[in-house]
Amino acid sequence: MPDTPNNYCTVADIQAIKPLTASQREQAEVLITQASAQLRTIARGYGKDIDAMIADPISGADYALTVKSVVVNTVIRALDSVASEQSQTISSASETLGPYSYTYHYLNAGAALYYTNNDLKLLQLNNQVYGALELY
Repeated sequence: MPDTPNNYCTVADIQAIKPLTASQREQAEVLITQASAQLRTIARGYGKDIDAMIADPISGADYALTVKSVVVNTVIRALDSVASEQSQTISSASETLGPYSYTYHYLNAGAALYYTNNDLKLLQLNNQVYGALELY
């Protein structure tokens, strides 16, 4: 395992969008490394190399900013799900007064890192490919 992983964003990038507490900054450092590695693994599953796409001389700079944005949003989603005192982690809730019924559905209960389909489309990883095979 390499000593200096290739992270696609920094804690400062996250703090530019969302203020973080000291403990969240520590969590963000770990999550950034995990999210970057997870994105490279997902891309390899689609037959793509994120680092090579970033190194492209024509579109690499724009692609690098897009990758940074996606990783920042992914880490923020995971950090938001850890902050249980915030109501934004609950996607839906229902309460009933008579026989005491409470139902809460959490957005990301396990605080897992995940990439949405829109994230993968933005990174051009799961684009559909049309092809034809002539049988004759």
